[in-house]
Amino acid sequence: MQVLFATAEAYPLAKTGGLADVSRALPVALRRLGVDVRLLMPAYPRAYLRIENPKIVAQVPPALGVDDATLIAGTFPDADLPVYLIDSPSLFRRGGGLYQDEIGIDWPDNSLRFAFLAHVGREIAMRRLGLDFTPDVVHANDWHTGLLPLYLSLEDGPRPATVFTTHNMAFQGNFPAEWLERLGIPAALFSAGGVEFYGQISYLKAGLRTADRVTTVSPTYAREILTPAFGAGMDGVLCERGEDFSGILNGIDETLWNPASDPILPRSYRETDISGKRACKAALQKELGLAVRPEAPVFGFVSRLTQQKMADVILEVLPWLVEQDAQFVAVGEGDPEMEAAFDQARERFSGQVAVIVGYDEPLAHKLQAGSDILLAPARFEPCGLTQLYALRYGSLPVVRRTGGLADTVVDATAASIADRSATGFVFDEPTADDLVVALNRALSLYREPLIWRRLQLQAMAQDFSWTASATQYAALYSAASGLPVDLGTDKESAPAAAQQTTRQAASLARTIEPNRPRRFARARRLGGNMAERRAGDASCPTSPKPTLRKKKSATAAT
Repeated sequence: MQVLFATAEAYPLAKTGGLADVSRALPVALRRLGVDVRLLMPAYPRAYLRIENPKIVAQVPPALGVDDATLIAGTFPDADLPVYLIDSPSLFRRGGGLYQDEIGIDWPDNSLRFAFLAHVGREIAMRRLGLDFTPDVVHANDWHTGLLPLYLSLEDGPRPATVFTTHNMAFQGNFPAEWLERLGIPAALFSAGGVEFYGQISYLKAGLRTADRVTTVSPTYAREILTPAFGAGMDGVLCERGEDFSGILNGIDETLWNPASDPILPRSYRETDISGKRACKAALQKELGLAVRPEAPVFGFVSRLTQQKMADVILEVLPWLVEQDAQFVAVGEGDPEMEAAFDQARERFSGQVAVIVGYDEPLAHKLQAGSDILLAPARFEPCGLTQLYALRYGSLPVVRRTGGLADTVVDATAASIADRSATGFVFDEPTADDLVVALNRALSLYREPLIWRRLQLQAMAQDFSWTASATQYAALYSAASGLPVDLGTDKESAPAAAQQTTRQAASLARTIEPNRPRRFARARRLGGNMAERRAGDASCPTSPKPTLRKKKSATAAT
């Protein structure tokens, strides 16, 4: 089976967040299972410089007003993963970030930039660029590629099956309606039953509506976003998808995140000997100007500094944490006001608090290894990767019971400590009071060395490799395309799948009352698409599948 995996970023070619990590690790894991996956993304300047063996394989005919594009083929520098880069100087060869300029303002032509990414994906999928590659499945990721399933749904005749994954419903790719004609979207689709969302074109909605299968990145988040509290106004759209919608838990790339082989760490360690973690802690304290005190608990926080990640609540509890004779290290960037507040905390608690504003990949590795406890709370969290890295590095995570956090961390209760399933600390409400209770529980167990060591070993023993999840994606590709996938006798995925089942059963054991993300409250009050609001305000009804999608035709077998 051949799969085109379309994304806006992939580590180490380009990265702003977890999407980049997933976009490297999942295709690599699928290739290990025998699936011929090839990645498609823009040729940002750094991406072009990092790929190996680049060569121009096609000239992209002018489309959407873009006439300077070529397709470059190469391979990832550190993995067996072929990649196609779309080299359009007018769209992607510029300074600043992937989506914003040097001062943090969204590029005004993002609508065109990522529509063109989707367009080129369509041309590859339909074999119009002369490549020796015939995708049976196109897997589009997040709003940046949301138009790709839509474009393919408009094709006459055979086409590949399509899968669309939403990694975070908060990011929707909404653009003015005047782009419709230039982007080649039929006017008839600009409706509540199509791609219209509060008077704009929504790339996310296009993907959710038109893909043959829709996934998100954890089972709990999949359940949550079927409700108004978490669905970001599109819960009704997801409800209509019925059994075509599912949640598959993300994994981590253990070739990059493994304390036994991580070249960034001052000393490696593993489950059988974690003495190296003490050396990593001392090195982190020294590097960041904290007192080198092995007995002082170090709390780490590597995250976007936003309200979603509860950075405001962490700031609120920080004075209490310092009073407990703990140390705190934060690495991240986000809202300017939040960045300034963390800097002020660093100045106020000099010697106990260290703050590095800006994302630093090597320092993120050092923080995971040098921390005793990793703060990874969130008001909502599709999956989360930092808590998975923390578990792998023996830094016990403190998380809120939501989304993928609920699926991956088992709370340290008396029962779970006794049966040796505990791996961290879980709280329910996104408040300072609830967070402090969880932190206090963590501190109490930290002062019990034998219990703490057992919890660390249990955390490190969790299997969050991509093997089990990649197997689920391969099965989904098979269901969507109607083609068999020979996975052989994959014995590696069985233990990981069993662990996933156990953790998810634990997360279901306690029902949560969703908390409506603040950023969507105003949109709900202002109104919008009445059909979507009616569908979203009720539990998911049984309803016919959307009529926008054309029935998928069979594709040629490989």
